[in-house]
Amino acid sequence: MTQASYPPDLLYHAEHDWARIDADDPAIATLGITWYAQDALGEVVFFEPPAVGTVLAKDAPYAEVESVKAVSDVVAPLSGEIVEVNQGLAENPATINEDPYGEGWLVKVRLADPSERDSLLDADSYKATLGG
Repeated sequence: MTQASYPPDLLYHAEHDWARIDADDPAIATLGITWYAQDALGEVVFFEPPAVGTVLAKDAPYAEVESVKAVSDVVAPLSGEIVEVNQGLAENPATINEDPYGEGWLVKVRLADPSERDSLLDADSYKATLGG
């Protein structure tokens, strides 16, 4: 597993999820779970993504990640419609542990309300919620 990190270009949700707003199309965001979340879960063994076209509601669960320790809900940091899922995780869900901010992304969404970004945390604020 990678070392703890919280990239400054991401927005963070208190439930240990992140969002990366697409620089070329700010109506699109890539979502995933944070280093803290994957570390707490342990080795991820299964991720069942929702279907493309599924509508996510901010702060509501939209998928489950299963690890050797537990099954955990993945909470949407932003509302929107799923436009892409990371198909590579079906064959190698451990990518979530190995590269949570890169190849371990979960879904991409077209944002329903871009102003919701304002309620998310920057990296320093998120780290402060972890006690560090």
